[in-house]
Amino acid sequence: MADDEAYYADGAGRGLAKKFELQAYDLRAYLKKFENETGEEAISDGFGLLTESDEVRNAYIEYSTSAASAMKAVHEHLDAIADALRKINKNTEVNDEDVAVLFGKGVGGDK
Repeated sequence: MADDEAYYADGAGRGLAKKFELQAYDLRAYLKKFENETGEEAISDGFGLLTESDEVRNAYIEYSTSAASAMKAVHEHLDAIADALRKINKNTEVNDEDVAVLFGKGVGGDK
């Protein structure tokens, strides 16, 4: 393939979209578990047994909230990438079919 040619392997694109989708799904599951284990209620319950100050407890809650927010942003970004890749795959398939028709092939490769 020459340097100035473009080629899109739609199978590879679909696979990549699926990988991003699975990573987003897995991260969402981890996020839900993280929020359940480190949310305000879990931290407050844990500190209820200790004699730590509210300041320390609030710092842990703030850290947990910040970490969950960052994980949510990454999840949304991965999901958006998967959506964009799926859209590229669909557009590429439609364009390939249109070009095939221009060269005398019917939809599905028939002449």
